[in-house]
Amino acid sequence: MDISIVFKIAAVGIVVAVLNQLLKKAGKDEQAMLTTLAGLVVVLYWIVEYISELFDKIQTTFQL
Repeated sequence: MDISIVFKIAAVGIVVAVLNQLLKKAGKDEQAMLTTLAGLVVVLYWIVEYISELFDKIQTTFQL
């Protein structure tokens, strides 16, 4: 696993948190929720291959 993915996830988290706070203060709660959801989707898209690799390693370890 590359350490840069951790920094990318942290950066997305910081950006989403700032945008969320700004949008909520502006009274745009729906856009704040959509921003949070979009950040979650981006992060899940990035880590899905790592999760797949983890499951493959578990299968080979336990010979399932």
